[in-house]
Amino acid sequence: MPIRRARNFPLYRTISRFVRDPLREILRISTVADGEVARLDLGASRPYVVTHPDHVQQVLRKESQNFVRDGTFWRPLHGLFGDSIMSEYDEWELSKRILQPVFSTKTIRSLSDHMALAINDAVRELEAPAREGRPIEVMPAMGRIVHDTVIKVLFGDKIRQAEADRLIPAMERLATSIAFRFLLPFVPKSIPLPGDRAFAEGLRVMDETLYELVERFRYDAGEGYDIFTALCKARMTEGSGLGDEWVRDNLLAMWATSTETTTVALTWLWPMLDARPDVTERLTAEVREVVGDEPVRPDHLWKLPYVRQVVQELLRLYPVGWIFPRISLGETNIGGVPVKAGQTVLVSPFLTHRLESVWERPLEFDPERFTPERNRTRHRYAYYPFGGGPHQCIGRHVFNMEAELILTAILSRFRPSLVPTDSPVEARIGATLRPNQPLHLTLRPAGAPR
Repeated sequence: MPIRRARNFPLYRTISRFVRDPLREILRISTVADGEVARLDLGASRPYVVTHPDHVQQVLRKESQNFVRDGTFWRPLHGLFGDSIMSEYDEWELSKRILQPVFSTKTIRSLSDHMALAINDAVRELEAPAREGRPIEVMPAMGRIVHDTVIKVLFGDKIRQAEADRLIPAMERLATSIAFRFLLPFVPKSIPLPGDRAFAEGLRVMDETLYELVERFRYDAGEGYDIFTALCKARMTEGSGLGDEWVRDNLLAMWATSTETTTVALTWLWPMLDARPDVTERLTAEVREVVGDEPVRPDHLWKLPYVRQVVQELLRLYPVGWIFPRISLGETNIGGVPVKAGQTVLVSPFLTHRLESVWERPLEFDPERFTPERNRTRHRYAYYPFGGGPHQCIGRHVFNMEAELILTAILSRFRPSLVPTDSPVEARIGATLRPNQPLHLTLRPAGAPR
């Protein structure tokens, strides 16, 4: 393949737009590059941005051993998650080997009834504001449902309500306060940034609570298919060399990646549906026909193909991880562009999923993209909301089931309508892509007259 130069976007041409709206600017750059390898000249850092499905496949799968989760852009996350499933090398291999059985088909099936029970209970709490005609704020409401569900998967029956009540706001604090460190990873810790104090307080509460939990089950992990039990049993295995910190690191990693991402994705669902009343009508009709006024059950889901398509399209526009930094261990080339050892490569499903050369009408919310026929003809790495290759999210099946159960449970009980906003709802860049303003829903009981 002939040697090519990356499309270069120098700092002096992009800085003012990056300062005003960094996400819009990186989208603009991706659109201009249109699948070519782009280079962001940010002064202190000059990463490559890779969006073409062929190039993404090379980085995440074909040369995954050369493109690793390390370097400057991983520094804030490693400081939070330590040597866990979110790390690299031997530490990642060990955590993945221990956690993988928790996400097997057999285990997920055993967890699904517990998830559905938790979701039905959490959604039922929305009945009071629905009866009163009182709008709910979307993100806190989705967060509460997600946290109640994830607690079952993470801890089974081993966590006390008081402990859960401490962990939930602490995780919210971590998720929102890490944004500046995530965007400016090259800034030394000695230089204070906005959010540092809130982050430290959230981390203190998480550490205290998780270590107390580990101590309580130090000598008897009990039984169960939850993640906490699997980690404790691994730590107790003779000669494992694993300590309390390793259990804490993995619990925090799994908690963060399974709550923040799901909450944010489900928050974006409602403005997407609001813009497509035809999709909402079809979706609601399918849910009512299959579920009726029953509590949602896992066995409902295989009869709800359009629910699945809506969730898949939601994840195309707002994938659970919007950017995956990698660093090259050795020299290679991507699409003919030379990449030296030590150089950073940014892979972004958020950008790939918005390329006009890959997707027709990419900014339009259209679940018809995900019919079985269209799925069969799509490039494997045109759509990768959970990453790909060895580091593909091991909890992706749990996420899909959880999101489908939550959506179905809400629509089987209520007719949601988005409260109009004074300004456009746009994404705000950070560790995840949260909306730039609070969103509110009005919920009418499903049986109420139109």
